[in-house]
Amino acid sequence: MKLNRRALLQLSGATIAVASLGLPARAQAIEELVIAYNVNLPAWDPTTGPSAVNPTIQGIYQSVFDQFILQKPDLKPAPGILTEWGWNDDKTQIWMTVRDGVTWHDGSPLTAEDVAWSLARVADPATGSPIQFVWGTLTNHRVEGNKVLADVAQFDPTIFKWMYFLTGYVLPKAYYTKVGAAGFEAAPIGSGPYMVEKFERDAYVRLKANANYWGGKPDFETVTIKFVTDAAARVAEVESGNAHVTLEVPYEEYDRLKATLTGTATPISDIGMIFLNDIEVMLDPNVRKAAAHAIDKQTIIDRLLKGYGVAIDTLETPEYDAYDPSIKVPYDPDLAMKLLADSGYSVDKPVKFKIQTTKGFKPKDYEMIQAIVGLWRKVGIEAEIETYEIAKHYELRAADQLAPAAFYNWGNSVGDPTTSTGFAMFGPSPHSVWDGKDLIDMIGPLWGEKDEAKRIDGWKKVDAYIAENALVIPLLQYVQPILSAKGVVVTPHASGALLPYLMKRA
Repeated sequence: MKLNRRALLQLSGATIAVASLGLPARAQAIEELVIAYNVNLPAWDPTTGPSAVNPTIQGIYQSVFDQFILQKPDLKPAPGILTEWGWNDDKTQIWMTVRDGVTWHDGSPLTAEDVAWSLARVADPATGSPIQFVWGTLTNHRVEGNKVLADVAQFDPTIFKWMYFLTGYVLPKAYYTKVGAAGFEAAPIGSGPYMVEKFERDAYVRLKANANYWGGKPDFETVTIKFVTDAAARVAEVESGNAHVTLEVPYEEYDRLKATLTGTATPISDIGMIFLNDIEVMLDPNVRKAAAHAIDKQTIIDRLLKGYGVAIDTLETPEYDAYDPSIKVPYDPDLAMKLLADSGYSVDKPVKFKIQTTKGFKPKDYEMIQAIVGLWRKVGIEAEIETYEIAKHYELRAADQLAPAAFYNWGNSVGDPTTSTGFAMFGPSPHSVWDGKDLIDMIGPLWGEKDEAKRIDGWKKVDAYIAENALVIPLLQYVQPILSAKGVVVTPHASGALLPYLMKRA
């Protein structure tokens, strides 16, 4: 991609929408930090609805709301709203100590009652939490001084990990009860490092620093996050000085601009993968296996991503707890053609299906799928590409209406196999589109396994079975490119969350 004067002028609708705000041009003496973000924010409640399980907007949520437990940039947990936590001896109860001195954005105190109510709320099926089946394993939430106790209705070894993962946020009981869901959406408040000053849907959100934040006031008083879903427009934003920070730009642009701007590119916990829906031709194991063996992942990484990526063959990256390097699905086009021939398909008589993908949401996402479709064509697979916004993917996946193949970026910032292989592949999960009973029967017992070594070994066996039967096609672990003005120091987070609170003045 080459940027000329015309391209620089073709900024996104978000850019136009905030052009009148008097945004700063360059990094010197930044008062208002401007971030060109790669995705829209559909809703403000971080605990309910499809948005709550969208990993790409967690950085915005974490700017406004506190999670129960803090997660450091290296993914390790740390004291947050909860300063201590654990199980009793027989693991029939959990206990949590709530930090003193925390206030909500309206100045009222955050108490143990808020924590207990927040946990009970997402455990209630009527609330609409997409992770209710996790939070529902706890019951009888109660407060004793600054401690919260809950009974374990069903043991979940990952329950405390969820407290710094998707939907693990503390909300204000009194305020939410007073204004209701609609009122909270219109004027959200949390206890996080930033407060919402103004929100224009599909355009931007302006945040103001929380001077009373328990973790210390942020460096930047004002942060404007512009929603710029087009990758070329994000490059133009940061190159022209209309934004100080951006992420997920094409790697060739990252290489070009890191000489004049500041660049960081580090591996994150995100996985690029292709969901296979158990409909139509994907019910044929030969088609699935051929599709997997026909993809030359390393060449795609080297040529399209400039080497920024790690090829993988399971839904576990090397940093995940159940990673097994012995599981391999090699590039083998000859084997792919043989498998297709066994089912009556060939280059002259190809198997046909649709594959869905985002375009510009992740670096070269659409181009990767184009390359894969080209490789498939060589062995006897004819795939039609359909593009969609990431929000549409969540809508279709929740309704189990994805196409036979669908590209997705899976985020698993806690590195546990339940939150990668488990939720992506367990049929009853709202995040899965593969409903095979054999896999359900393998995964089911692992949810409550108390023996940690046995649990991890069980997940490795599940991953091996999935790879052997090509029930999903993992592609790569992502390396996240971030560009920033010289006056801004960005601390990358291995979860992939871009956190303004971690940004400092140079």
